[in-house]
Amino acid sequence: MLLRTGKTPSGPEMASHVRRLIRRIRKHWPLTRITLRGDGHYSRPEIMAWCEANTVDYVFGLPGNRTLHADPVIVGAADAVCVDRATRGWPVLRRYGESRYAAKSWGKIQRRVVARIEASTMGLDIRFVVTSLKDGTPERIYDTLYCARGQAENLIKMHKAQLNSDRTSCRSANANQMRLILHTAAYWLMWRVRQALPAAAALRVAEFATIRLRLIKVAARIIESASRVRIALASACPDAALFSHVALSLRTVSP
Repeated sequence: MLLRTGKTPSGPEMASHVRRLIRRIRKHWPLTRITLRGDGHYSRPEIMAWCEANTVDYVFGLPGNRTLHADPVIVGAADAVCVDRATRGWPVLRRYGESRYAAKSWGKIQRRVVARIEASTMGLDIRFVVTSLKDGTPERIYDTLYCARGQAENLIKMHKAQLNSDRTSCRSANANQMRLILHTAAYWLMWRVRQALPAAAALRVAEFATIRLRLIKVAARIIESASRVRIALASACPDAALFSHVALSLRTVSP
């Protein structure tokens, strides 16, 4: 994870970051099909052109504009949704459509644009995504592929809120970068501990703060000998069995 300034990155800057990321992934999984998913900041011509030239698929959010909202296909679908919702008396009705679109910065290259059209008692709301995928219905591309990025937002929120990774109070940028690396290492350690829990355990889906309170912030007696380190928990510790299970799962297996 890199620490950077708070300004919105330019297209070439984001394309450079994507190149480094894809290079690392393909180094370990050269035959894996990669699909990038991102918000509207990623719908830059530099990124999309690079993805298309390097057989990387993408699904990016696309900010709406007058041209998109005036597209005859989108207008027709939006009118139909509004009429159907009012006729049926439903509070909300959602449908999907697609068209071809080329922004001025894209040159003459037209790309597939999927629209999520939602009519409610509050009015009409239309969201757009641009994609290189030729297969798949508009509903699948938007709901299944694009909206799944919400889980990534939850993971980032956990990284910041429960591991304090947003604390960059050092005067030096290098020191703040090092703090961020340590917070990220702590994130992966906590994630690994959670994955080591039994599948049926309630803590398997718990947040890091809960796991830290239940399994790490516990009183114990450490007994060191020449060949091993023993951890003696209190007899009334409610999570002693889980602690033992995690310790055995994380133990390094000798070759």
